[in-house]
Amino acid sequence: MSETRDEQAPAASGTPEGVAHPRTIRSFVLRAGRTTSGQAKAFETLGPRFLQPYTGTPLDLAQAFGRDAPTILEIGFGMGEATAHIAGLMPEKNFLCCEVHEPGVGALLKRIGEQGLTNIRIVQHDAVEVVDHMLTPGALAGIHIFFPDPWHKLRHHKRRLIQSPLVAKLATRLAPGGYLHCATDWEPYAQQMLQVLGAEPQLRNTAQDYAPKPNYRPLTKFENRGLRLGHGVWDLVFTKT
Repeated sequence: MSETRDEQAPAASGTPEGVAHPRTIRSFVLRAGRTTSGQAKAFETLGPRFLQPYTGTPLDLAQAFGRDAPTILEIGFGMGEATAHIAGLMPEKNFLCCEVHEPGVGALLKRIGEQGLTNIRIVQHDAVEVVDHMLTPGALAGIHIFFPDPWHKLRHHKRRLIQSPLVAKLATRLAPGGYLHCATDWEPYAQQMLQVLGAEPQLRNTAQDYAPKPNYRPLTKFENRGLRLGHGVWDLVFTKT
């Protein structure tokens, strides 16, 4: 499920998306993309250590990471640029990252090797099912959802990831004081996010409306291009009450 439409391969991959209700929400849409030789090598050499299989049963996070530390869930990381940057800034935290797009997974594995990161585990599976079946209530210190597919057309709005049922579910997986950080470059989606998150009784907004960009979230190449063109970016940070 992607998000960070940073230097993404053809069309943002695995972007957090969904299917029309009342069908089960999915966090992604599969898109074509080619895995490079470097990414393939990263799968071969680093995959056994950093890929966490989807099991459909509760995940022992301490066992998966080899330590007991606060864990951040990232839903959709695109090509992993922001993910690797944040994990490097916060070595004391674990990052459980969900993405279905194979080139994106390979790209993040490659970054892990290049930057010597040890605090990332990747589940190449639909994040909604990971949340449903692998994460227990109160297991997470934070959740990142950066630049989910905005589904611009009105008739497609029901496919957007950030909707009340999923937000309620995500809130249950947060420990008290944990946070949910969303970011989007599409103002109508930001407005919907603000409405949906604000209506969730388990969450409290850390700002009056939109939050200043937290220092840990980098400006991706995609975002920098948009800012040069005068496009806005909206961050929303809510905490578990």
